[in-house]
Amino acid sequence: MSEVSKNMPRDTFLYLLAIITLVVVAVGFGMAVFNYIDFYFPDPATDYYRTVSSYESSIRQAMAMLIVVFPVFLWVSRFLRNDVGFHPEKRELKIRKWLLYLTLFAAALVIIGDFVTVVNNFLTGELTTRFILKALTIFFISGSAFYYYLAQLREKTVKWLDVFSWIIVAVVILAVGWGFAVIGSPFQQRDKRLDERRAQDLQTIQSNIVYYWERKESLPLILSDLEDPISGFMVPSDPQTREKYEYIIIKGADIKFQLCAVFSRSDIGKVGDSNTMPKPAEPAVPRGGYYAYDNWQHEAGRYCFDRMIDPELYPKIK
Repeated sequence: MSEVSKNMPRDTFLYLLAIITLVVVAVGFGMAVFNYIDFYFPDPATDYYRTVSSYESSIRQAMAMLIVVFPVFLWVSRFLRNDVGFHPEKRELKIRKWLLYLTLFAAALVIIGDFVTVVNNFLTGELTTRFILKALTIFFISGSAFYYYLAQLREKTVKWLDVFSWIIVAVVILAVGWGFAVIGSPFQQRDKRLDERRAQDLQTIQSNIVYYWERKESLPLILSDLEDPISGFMVPSDPQTREKYEYIIIKGADIKFQLCAVFSRSDIGKVGDSNTMPKPAEPAVPRGGYYAYDNWQHEAGRYCFDRMIDPELYPKIK
């Protein structure tokens, strides 16, 4: 059995792996760049209620795809090219050409799907700048994939393909680095998630204080008064230190209180960094509900939120 025939199952597997990883890299790169464009070129017609956090999940997913899958794709591609260099007779194998064309076919499907999405967004009124940038991104992805594989089919010089490969590597590294610039490091992400949890806990406590007032027409003396074994509500505590949140009743004619927590980072002035955009006021919601129109921006360290209950807006429930 010849060396070429003996390695044919291995080569077939590697070409199939190259197809899959190429599709994943193309999707991940497009997802990352599309979100960067949306982030830096917000559209008031469609992004009014979008925050930085709404982009982070997609950006993290795209970064993970590129960090994990792109090195695999790069290794498989270089291995196959070097293998053809050592065994020039493989260039004429029909199975190789079929698999290369299949790779191009899979890449074309992904690119067509992305372009359909971009055109659909443009037809719904998306900004022309975003449409142009996303279209250029698709042309870059499609041009890179088609040039690379068509060059192999046409037996282009390996030296130029090496230069082209390093350019693609640099672009992908730039895309991943850009993601860290937008969403921050993993340590910053952890601090942000903990602060978001603290703000959500305070929202839950606040809604239960309002619920308590509406039923008893008085503020709870301590937070443990809110706990109810029937509903199962337990006052949450800090997710990191497990310390209880501070609750302070402000003496006076008005019904005022403070809720305090120790935050890891500041988001003062970062309007897009939290769900604090102006929104229509909503009526009181049941226990555990969410008041979207409250401002929960905070400084780093211990920070207290002043709250006042208006008896006319929240009358006692009879």
